[in-house]
Amino acid sequence: MTHTSQADSSGPAPAERTEVLVVGAGPAGSAAAAYAARAGYDVTLLDMAVFPRDKTCGDGLTPRAVTEMATLGMGDYLAGRPQIVGLHLHGWGADQRVPWPGGRFADTGSAVARLELDDAIRDFAVAAGARMVTGAKAVDVEWDGDRVAAVVVEEAGVRRAIGATTVIVADGVRSGLGKVLGREWHRDTAYGVAGRAYVSSARSDDPWMGSHLELRGADGSLLPGYGWVFPLGGGMLNVGVGALATAKRPAHVELRPTLHHYTDMVRDEWQISDEPQRVASALLPMGGAVSGVAGRNWMLIGDAAACVNPLNGEGIDYGLETARLAVELISDGVDDFTDRWPDLLTEHYGLAFSAARRLAAVLTVPKAVPVLGRPGLRSARLMSMVVRVMGNLITDEDSDLVARAWRTVGRMSVRVDERPPFR
Repeated sequence: MTHTSQADSSGPAPAERTEVLVVGAGPAGSAAAAYAARAGYDVTLLDMAVFPRDKTCGDGLTPRAVTEMATLGMGDYLAGRPQIVGLHLHGWGADQRVPWPGGRFADTGSAVARLELDDAIRDFAVAAGARMVTGAKAVDVEWDGDRVAAVVVEEAGVRRAIGATTVIVADGVRSGLGKVLGREWHRDTAYGVAGRAYVSSARSDDPWMGSHLELRGADGSLLPGYGWVFPLGGGMLNVGVGALATAKRPAHVELRPTLHHYTDMVRDEWQISDEPQRVASALLPMGGAVSGVAGRNWMLIGDAAACVNPLNGEGIDYGLETARLAVELISDGVDDFTDRWPDLLTEHYGLAFSAARRLAAVLTVPKAVPVLGRPGLRSARLMSMVVRVMGNLITDEDSDLVARAWRTVGRMSVRVDERPPFR
């Protein structure tokens, strides 16, 4: 299959019409393109960037994401990457090493820089038969009644339209095309602000992800968030800090100085030999805190649909999952996604996202963090439960006490939500 892009113009011009147009070639969009191409559809994958390109991210892959990579057919790609066995949690003078719970999901996680991961999944989609267009930004749509007839793209200042039967929008947290289609982000529920950097380390092959639940600023003040250290192998670590906020309690966190302070705090433990490089930050809608996620023949997936875990900021797993679910819906012959897609997202994530963002809102109160975190870090059993909940590693098949309790909390939370996820 020809790979056509601004960076690679050796092939024929991109088709002016396609069956499935995927806007955004991050993990969600590229996975959707791969699934759709394998299902026999004519697929065009579009991105405003020229690859490889970087993305602000912690680079961590939870067992949920590793499992979904295998489902996509890219399990072998992770075979030579770090095998992360669990989380090494720190705070208030205590620490716990908590292995991943296993079960339906993989026993290990991983970590891959997004500069590499996104390009690899994009190449996988092209190999599956998707047509790639890079350096083209989706800026508008043309309507045919209640259907999107075409997406208007801009390349080097020139606009043209690409007609499509179905449009999958995977253009990230800001979702420019989503806004054109009516997507609205509601900041009354918890959202995240995060910064990350890369550093050199003699411990880049460590099998544990570092996580500090007691995050403090350079002035010693307790912040409503956490710090992370993700081993990438090859002598590199991803070091980052994230904070939670709501419209009522915005995060007053200076990310860059906090990130530098946190790096210095873990420098000796992780044998870090240089200063933070490639510092970047992002604002993260979480927990389905958007409305307008679908229309007659279009739907938003991944970060564009705020499919980000409010308790750990993880979004790669949900990007891969929603890609698969979207293409399954298309393959089922569903003619109108307007209600079916938000219903499906709610079915899969509604309870967990509602409960998680409610708990995350509590954690935006700095005084609540030590009250909840200090006793937890002194109990291995309790922290094992916390890791299951934070990583959304509880499935419908799980029938233990923790799983039943979490689902009950989710049902109660949804009942009192003024704005349920995806609505």
